[in-house]
Amino acid sequence: MGKGGEGGVGAGKNMAAWLMGVNTLKILPFELPPLDAHDVRVRMKAVGICGSDVHYLKTLRCAGFVVKEPMVIGHECAGIVEEVGSEVKSLVAGDRVALEPGISCWRCSHCKGGRYNLCPDMKFFATPPVHGSLANQVVHPADLCFKLPANVSLEEGAMCEPLSVGVHACRRAEIGPETTALVMGAGPIGLVTMLAARAFGAPRIVVADVDGHRLSVAKSLGADEVVVVSPHVQDVEAEVARIQNAMRGEVDVVFDCAGFTKTMSTALSAARAGGKVCLVGMGHNEMTLPLTPAAAREVDVVGVFRYKNTWPLCLEFLSSGKIDVKPLITHRYGFSQREVEEAFDVSARGGSAIKVMFNL
Repeated sequence: MGKGGEGGVGAGKNMAAWLMGVNTLKILPFELPPLDAHDVRVRMKAVGICGSDVHYLKTLRCAGFVVKEPMVIGHECAGIVEEVGSEVKSLVAGDRVALEPGISCWRCSHCKGGRYNLCPDMKFFATPPVHGSLANQVVHPADLCFKLPANVSLEEGAMCEPLSVGVHACRRAEIGPETTALVMGAGPIGLVTMLAARAFGAPRIVVADVDGHRLSVAKSLGADEVVVVSPHVQDVEAEVARIQNAMRGEVDVVFDCAGFTKTMSTALSAARAGGKVCLVGMGHNEMTLPLTPAAAREVDVVGVFRYKNTWPLCLEFLSSGKIDVKPLITHRYGFSQREVEEAFDVSARGGSAIKVMFNL
């Protein structure tokens, strides 16, 4: 359950990737907690690297979360159940599962109201001080482990975590068959948001980014049009005209999957009167934005923080073929000291890397 600690004698069988300091990862023993009645012990088989993992490695912080002591990293994961607690009825040893990484309290007003992703006491893999899942084995609540359909691989199961962000964003933005969508940012989250928007029925999707390679990936994955933009705010007006031309009409919903002043300014300007802007990325903590013109056009702004109740739908999309995340996995590594270091270096550099995956 995100618990455990550096192992002592007898704990050497379970190893994990520990974040020890800036740019310092070490594979060390990780002692698991006892198995509670409603828990399962899962042998990890696929773990992806997220942008937040890289932030923690480079700066020991992500948003308001700060790493103050050694922490096991990783939260995009899937594996095979090895042991079940005495009260677990939904799973048996040998089941392949995707893990939802956040354990909410189920007592606060947010949890009781159905928005458990906003729980202030959330215990989330690899969000300090909670340990993550880049380990041989972890212990996790059974109700947060979702059995994979026979035609969904363990790697695809691990991809349910980033895909969940896109699914939650589409729900928040109320995407449907009559909703055109602009995606700002063609990184991993922008791409899964684009795939989710298509699965939700969006008839036309335009993707904008500063990186031509990532736009070519977006086009290959089904974007109707792509638009190269600049990082400069003074270019917003001209770029909005190009975006609207690419959309062949009005933009109903804009997903800002970068979260910078420039991308949010573009999003607010590009959305039609009465449209929506969904802020998904968190690149800038503070922004200076053209809110008054957007308010005069009654553009709604909604935020996204993680996700809720998304794994069943993600697995349905993957199993049915409505979404194919396999092309997003560009690099694969094993679980050795050298490979862990190399994998994080590749992920941090970006370039052709979209999703870097560990096969344990």
